[in-house]
Amino acid sequence: MRRHELSDAQWELIADRMPRSGLRGGGRWRDHRWVVNGLMWKLCTSAQWRNLPERYGPWQTVYERLTRWRREGLFDMILDRLRLKLNAEGLIDLDLWCIDSTSVRASRTAAGARKKGIRRSRTTMRSASRAVAPAPRSTW
Repeated sequence: MRRHELSDAQWELIADRMPRSGLRGGGRWRDHRWVVNGLMWKLCTSAQWRNLPERYGPWQTVYERLTRWRREGLFDMILDRLRLKLNAEGLIDLDLWCIDSTSVRASRTAAGARKKGIRRSRTTMRSASRAVAPAPRSTW
């Protein structure tokens, strides 16, 4: 087993949830385990799809399975199964259960609020607006 790949025990937890491997147009499907291992490698390394090691097959195959399985809800089913298993073993607190708790707080100025400490002088503002405005013209 290589780094970022599922162990036999981990694979056994999700193997029966995988779609049946059938024959596609020209031949057999690539083994689901290799595709999942390719997904794990991609997600753990954050590398570009084209840098996927050849042992996992063509990157297009791994990408297409990811999008198909996501659309079909396969990952939701797997997550539910793992959550139920962990809950039955008393290893998770359902009040704290979450997938991703990342949040990025924007500053007040990012929302358009005035910055503290910067004073605007009304006289400066008026004189600046006069300098920018065109001179009045007479039609006489």
